[in-house]
Amino acid sequence: MQQVFNGLVSGSFYALLALGLAVIFGMLGVVNFAHGAFYMLGAFGAYILLTEAGVNFWLALVLVPLALGLFGVILERLLIRRLADLDPLYNFLLTFGLTLILQDLLKREYGVQSQPYPPPISATLDLGLFEYPAYQVFVLGCSIVVCLAVWFVLSRTRVGMIVRAATERPELTRAFGIDVGRWVTPVFGFGVALAGLAGVLAAPMRAVNPLMGADLIITVFAVVVIGGLGSTFGSVLAGFLIGVVGSLGNLYVPALSQTLVFILMAAVLLWRPAGLFGREEALT
Repeated sequence: MQQVFNGLVSGSFYALLALGLAVIFGMLGVVNFAHGAFYMLGAFGAYILLTEAGVNFWLALVLVPLALGLFGVILERLLIRRLADLDPLYNFLLTFGLTLILQDLLKREYGVQSQPYPPPISATLDLGLFEYPAYQVFVLGCSIVVCLAVWFVLSRTRVGMIVRAATERPELTRAFGIDVGRWVTPVFGFGVALAGLAGVLAAPMRAVNPLMGADLIITVFAVVVIGGLGSTFGSVLAGFLIGVVGSLGNLYVPALSQTLVFILMAAVLLWRPAGLFGREEALT
C-alpha cells in the first residue's frame, strides 16, 4: 500500500505535465518537447525566488506558474504561431532547440549540481497503515484538486466547452463559426503554467538541476500516448497509472522498473493504436 501511495505521488507530476501536453497537442497539433524544460524552470523559479528574493514556497506556488504562463503566451505569439502552417516537425525541432537553450543557460549560471530546496512542511501524517510525509500528501492532494478543477472548467463552463471542442475537434469547431485561433495562445500559456506548477511542487522533492526536465519528459510523452493523444482525461488517468506501475515495478521487478512504462505503452498501442481514450482521427 505504501508503494501504491508512492506511485500516486509520482503520478501527480506525470498527470499535471501530461494534462498540459494533451491540451497543447489537441489544439495546436504541437509536440511540445520544451514541456520538460518548463517543468525545470518552475523548480528553478521557486529556488531563485527563495534564495535571492526570500519568497517562500507558498507564494512561489502562485507566482511561478503565472510567470511561466505569461512566458508561454509570448513564446506562442512570437515563435510557435509562425510555424503553425508548416509540417509539425518544425515546431518539434523549435521546442527541442528551446529546451537545449534553456538547459544550457541554467547550466552556465548554476552548474550541473543539484540545488537543495527545503520542504515547506516537515511533519508526517498517520495514514493508518503507515506514516507518510505530509508534504507528499499535499502534492497528491494539490494535483488531484488542480486536475478536477481543470476538468470542471473544461466540462461545465461555456469557455471550457469551447476550448475542449477546439482541442478535440478543431475542424468541426471551426465549421460552427468559432474562431479557434483566438483560443490557441491562452491554451498554450495554460499548458506551460501547468508544467511550471508541477516544477514548483517538485522542487522540495526532486533534485533542482538543469536536466531534471530532460529526465522526465520521455516518460511524460509515453503517458500521453498511453492515455490517448489529445485526451485530457486519458492523460491524467494514465499519469497516475504509470506512477503506480513504476513504483510497484521498483518493488517487484527492479531490473525492469525503468522500462515498464514503455512495455505498457507498446502493449496499449498494439491493442488500441490511438491510446486508451484517444480517437483514431488523432493519428491522422
